[in-house]
Amino acid sequence: MRAEFYKYIEDLQDRICEKLEEIDGTAKFQQDLWEREEGGGGRTRVIENGAVFEKGGVNISAVHGPLAPAMQQYFKVGDVDFFACGLSLVIHPKNPMVPTVHANWRYFEMYDKEGNVLDQWFGGGQDLTPYYLFEEDAEHFHKVSKEACDKHSPEFYPEYKKKCDEYFWNSHRNEARGIGGLFFDYLKASEEKSIEDWYNFVTEVGDSFLEAYAPIVEKRKKLSYSEANRNWQEIRRGRYVEFNLVHDKGTLFGLKTNGRIESILMSLPPHVQWVYDHHPEPGSEEEKILKVLEKPKSWV
Repeated sequence: MRAEFYKYIEDLQDRICEKLEEIDGTAKFQQDLWEREEGGGGRTRVIENGAVFEKGGVNISAVHGPLAPAMQQYFKVGDVDFFACGLSLVIHPKNPMVPTVHANWRYFEMYDKEGNVLDQWFGGGQDLTPYYLFEEDAEHFHKVSKEACDKHSPEFYPEYKKKCDEYFWNSHRNEARGIGGLFFDYLKASEEKSIEDWYNFVTEVGDSFLEAYAPIVEKRKKLSYSEANRNWQEIRRGRYVEFNLVHDKGTLFGLKTNGRIESILMSLPPHVQWVYDHHPEPGSEEEKILKVLEKPKSWV
């Protein structure tokens, strides 16, 4: 399973990078191959200063070795070994009318010292963070995500949409990071689902990503915007940074397992503002998005 899933994310990385380069039209992804001292490595790809994408990363990695003490405590296990692989992406467009997107699909195994698999599971999801709300874009992103889920179970979309709304919640701000999508974790073999079933589901969601995001970028990338729109985008990006550094489990896992800092922090946007006690004009488009972020909304 670990070999099959790693092969899948290698191919998915190629497909996503190729499509995003085509949309941008000028910038290309730079590739950085790296190795982890304790075991494993990855293939980081970053796009910067493009016509459409200000900064983005589409990274894959496969790391293994003894599980760090902090993570042993987190998983409530003893001295075990682990293998983790996944694709993680964050795309920050230049135009404030184009939403930021994040996605991640991952697989994890844990072993005893004889190499026997003690546990294995999949996780991941995809979510959208607009700066200005176009309701048809939110509906499109959720519709594609729901269609991918419905092929496997009618219960998946409502369950994983709810988990996404709960997970990407900036509790210290009492607001959502964005308009959500899907989030799932600890997808393990059971009487109802084999690990192969979960592989088929997670790869279905991965395959749906470009269909969910690319049409939105194509539709919005040439819209005009002002300096005030850019300022708002940078203020909202500050909230994105806060979530990733304060709450995000993936970031914390990477930092606690001696992950590669450049790859972990590639999710951070290049231009951000923190303005003291900032409030948008009542009735403005900026206030409109804040109202939506106060309480999760049903989009499909």
